[in-house]
Amino acid sequence: MKRKLTSWIMILAFFGTTTLPLQAAMISTPDVIAVEQSQYDRAQLIALLDRDDVQSQLLAMGVSAEQAAERVNSMTDLEVAQLNQRLADLPAGAGVLGVVVIIFVVFVITDAIGATNIFSFVRPVR
Repeated sequence: MKRKLTSWIMILAFFGTTTLPLQAAMISTPDVIAVEQSQYDRAQLIALLDRDDVQSQLLAMGVSAEQAAERVNSMTDLEVAQLNQRLADLPAGAGVLGVVVIIFVVFVITDAIGATNIFSFVRPVR
């Protein structure tokens, strides 16, 4: 009797489970490159923020390294790419100060649109 009951339970369990259909699709090379490029751009910007001279300039402006990294992580891929492009366009000697100014401007803009609240002197647009 116990064996028969176990058999019925196993049969019901086998037929009662459903499987979801699987779908596989090809991923195009441009899609893979776009994902890798966005990850590289973000990592490059985070590495730049980890430099001691950049961190000291950010601290002088009242922004901690953690806040800056959090801000970079919340930026869209397009914003990160644009910021990296601006940094690449800077002359070689203007690197640190230019980086800090660009990051400061980005922070002020995101404060102005209400995305964050880092600077008390910036009032968000209502």
